Amino acid sequence: MDPGMIGIDGLKEKDVNLAIGLKVKSALEKKDFQVVMTRETDVGLYDEDSNNKKVQDMQKRIFLIQEVKPVLAVSIHQNSYEDSGVKGPQVFYYRDSVKGEELAEIIQEKLNDYLEVERPRQAKGNTTYYLLKRSPGILNIVECGFLTNPEEAGKLLQDDYQEKVAAAVADGVEEYIKNNEQ
Repeated sequence: MDPGMIGIDGLKEKDVNLAIGLKVKSALEKKDFQVVMTRETDVGLYDEDSNNKKVQDMQKRIFLIQEVKPVLAVSIHQNSYEDSGVKGPQVFYYRDSVKGEELAEIIQEKLNDYLEVERPRQAKGNTTYYLLKRSPGILNIVECGFLTNPEEAGKLLQDDYQEKVAAAVADGVEEYIKNNEQ
C-alpha cells in the first residue's frame, strides 16, 4: 500500500528496498548467518481493515524484533531531498546506543568504500525515527542512496549496484559481529 518515497521516473522506494533487502539476506546466509525478514514479497505488515496501515506496519516490525530477539536489525531504505544534487548512502542509529553507533560506523564505512562515494558521509545518531526509538535492541536504518538524484536513482535500479550495497551491509554486519564475539 505504501510505496515509500517516489523518485525519478516514478521509482518506488519499496521496490528498491525489497530488492536490496533480499540481496542482503542472501549475502548474510552465504556467511552462515540466520536472517529473519519482515517481508520477502511486496506485502505490508498491516491488516487490510486497519485505520492507519503505516503505523500498524511499523508496530509489527517492532513486535517481530521483540519476538525474535536478533543480535541486531538492519532496516533498508532509500533517501530523498529537495536538491536533486544530493546523493550518497547514510546510516542512522539511535543516538544513545553505543553498539548501534558502532554497527552504523562500520556499515557506513563499507558503503562509502564499496560504492566509491565521492563525498563520504558519517554515520548519524537520531532520536526521532520510530524504529530507532522503539527497537529493543541494536538497529540501524540504512539509507542506500537518494531516489531524487538522477544518477544515483539509476544506479539503485541496477542489479550489480544493488549487489554492492548488499555486500557492504553484509560485510559490515559480519565485521561488527566478529568484533563483538565473546
